[in-house]
Amino acid sequence: MENQTTYFKIQKELRISVKQTFPELMKLKKEANKVAFNTLLLKIMPSIRSYIIQRMKTAIQKNHFPKNKYVPNDFIDQLFIETYDHIEKFTNENEFYIWLYKKTNELLDDVITEEEFDDLFFKNINDYSKREWDQMEEVFTVESDGDLVMNEELADISYHQNPYTIKDVFIENTESDLIKKIDKTLHQEQVDKHIQFIMHNLPAQTRNVFELYTKQHLTIPEIAEIRNISIIDAKQTLDGARKSLKASLLNRYPIQ
Repeated sequence: MENQTTYFKIQKELRISVKQTFPELMKLKKEANKVAFNTLLLKIMPSIRSYIIQRMKTAIQKNHFPKNKYVPNDFIDQLFIETYDHIEKFTNENEFYIWLYKKTNELLDDVITEEEFDDLFFKNINDYSKREWDQMEEVFTVESDGDLVMNEELADISYHQNPYTIKDVFIENTESDLIKKIDKTLHQEQVDKHIQFIMHNLPAQTRNVFELYTKQHLTIPEIAEIRNISIIDAKQTLDGARKSLKASLLNRYPIQ
C-alpha cells in the first residue's frame, strides 16, 4: 500500500509539474528556442516513459509487437517532435496533460497490432478450478518473464513498485466488507499476480482504460478523451474490466 501511495504521489507531482512547465514551454516555443524547450520537456517525461514501457511489454507478451525492433526512446523522441509542433493549440495545462497520453497512445497504436482476446477464456471464467487457474497463471508467468529480460531499456521498475491491489477491483465505499475479507485471505503478491494475468487476457482497449484509471490516476472523462470514446463507454469499459476481475478472483479464491 505504501508503494501505491508513493506512485500516486508521483502522478500527482506530474500534473503539478505540467502545470508549472506549460507556460514556460509556450514561451520557449514562441521564441523558437527548441533546445531549451526540449530540455524543459524532458523533466516531465519519466512518467510518460514508464507508461510507454508498460504498453510495450504487454504488446511483446501478446506477440503483437516486434521484439527488439523498438526502444522507448523511439516514441519519446517522436513525442518531443509532436509536442513542439502542436503545443500552441492548447489553451491550458490540463489539455496539454491529457494530450500527452493521447498522442502517446496514437504513436504506440501505429506500431502495435490491436490483438483479439480469447473470448472463450472469459465465457468459462466461472468454471475453472483453482488448479486450472494456477496452471494458467504459471504459464503466463514463465512466458512473460522470458520476454521481459530481452532488453534492459524495458527494465523500468516503476510499475512493479505500484502493484495492483484489491481496491483496484472492488469499490471501497460499497464493497468494504468484501475488501477486508479478501485482504485477510490473500497476500498482496497473490492479488497482484492474478490481476496481471487477467489483464493480459483482456481486450487491448479494456486493459488500457483500466491501466489509465488505476496506474495513471486519470478520471473517466479524461480517459474518454484519450481513447476517443464517450464517457459512458469509458465507464462501461472500466466496469467490465472490474467485473471480469471480480468474477475470476471470487471463483479462484472463494471467500467465506
